[in-house]
Amino acid sequence: MGDFDLNVDSLIQRLLENFKKQKEAEEHAQKLLIAQQLAAAGGAAAAVATASAAAAAAAVSASSPTSSSSYPAVAASFGSGLGSGSGSGSGSGSGSGPGPSSGYDPLDELTEQQRRLLQQYSISPPSETMISADGDQITVHHPREEPKKSRLKLRDFFVAEFVRSCRTGKQVQMTEAEVRGLCLKSREIFLQQPILLELEAPLIICGDIHGQYTDLLRLFEYGGFPPAANYLFLGDYVDRGKQSLETICLLLAYKIKYPENFFLLRGNHECASINRIYGFYDECKRRYNVKLWKTFTDCFNCLPVAAIIDEKIFCCHGGLSPDLQGMEQIRRLMRPTDVPDTGLLCDLLWSDPDKDVQGWGENDRGVSFTFGVDVVSKFLNRHELDLICRAHQVVEDGYEFFARRQLVTLFSAPNYCGEFDNAGGMMTVDDTLMCSFQILKPSEKKAKYLYSGMNSSRPTTPQRSAPMLATNKKK
Repeated sequence: MGDFDLNVDSLIQRLLENFKKQKEAEEHAQKLLIAQQLAAAGGAAAAVATASAAAAAAAVSASSPTSSSSYPAVAASFGSGLGSGSGSGSGSGSGSGPGPSSGYDPLDELTEQQRRLLQQYSISPPSETMISADGDQITVHHPREEPKKSRLKLRDFFVAEFVRSCRTGKQVQMTEAEVRGLCLKSREIFLQQPILLELEAPLIICGDIHGQYTDLLRLFEYGGFPPAANYLFLGDYVDRGKQSLETICLLLAYKIKYPENFFLLRGNHECASINRIYGFYDECKRRYNVKLWKTFTDCFNCLPVAAIIDEKIFCCHGGLSPDLQGMEQIRRLMRPTDVPDTGLLCDLLWSDPDKDVQGWGENDRGVSFTFGVDVVSKFLNRHELDLICRAHQVVEDGYEFFARRQLVTLFSAPNYCGEFDNAGGMMTVDDTLMCSFQILKPSEKKAKYLYSGMNSSRPTTPQRSAPMLATNKKK
């Protein structure tokens, strides 16, 4: 990297700064919503809720992470809606109480009864699915309780809109030298570590991210920001989403800072012929230059392609290969390397399970194969493994089992491309190899695509080369 000194800590702090501001603003906005809900519930809570809402509105204005012109307008809307205190109809009065700088919490003065109302109407935490082993049987317990609906009035639309705007991705300013330094330093680390990683539990496994940076931060929020937890990501960090650069830069920065606790596998989109077409190239060119995109390509060509956790869980982005007879074949793959159109490396990044196939079948992506339940069982038995964990396909609940729970697909980008209402999921493996699933629920907006035939109708990935089959490849 020449004389350039990469300050990873400073870069990580900048990459997380906007998210922390967003969370503070969201907390204040949620307090405003809760106060409104308490007021709507009536009774003795109404007077306190009204005062609390006014205080929360002032707190929201004071903690604005975006332009200074947007939040006063929100507070003004509620100033006129509440109509109490000494503030005017515009919400600019002096009777709204102290802001967050004084340590005041508008919920501190609530009674026990009002706090029960708060719990009733507040947003539910992410749901979890536990897998417990009972002899040879695996039982899945999945509490999917829906949050109780809020009694919101029309004026609450403005606060809901405010919360939505808080979650809108904001570009993080990084110099070209910093980004290039991340690529070069992480590339060195990737080459120092094996192409087939041998990892130990506990750790958290995540599937496709696809440039959905805010959702990546939500994953870290629920799982714990490094180094609070160890992570393994299964690939597809770039393309499709609006913030591929922030996404991959944060992941590379964590890899550099915690090289023995944070691991990244290669996905089919960490390939020049794919991300040249489907978004990442354009983002690099728009914000920096083509030369930097080529630097990323050099980095991606050195990523590991598979991992084994405690000799029992095999992980890769895509799936199995008819060429894969032993793990030594993966270890012998040379890096740096592009992804070929056929063969072992291609299959590890591109293949898919198919319940309607026995053995190996043609993949309608136009590349690699599909494989059946029998292939999964034979692979696990041959290598004395218990589970295959892979990504590469959108699944409704963020995770999906296959082959009598011998294979699980993870997908960690909720509301994929803004066109589906899928959840995002991540899998925690504890030190006894018990697995649990944390679910990022999708937003309630209507999806463009239904789940019947989801993976056949979703946005397609362009074909890699002319000799490939005529059918378009997907994702």
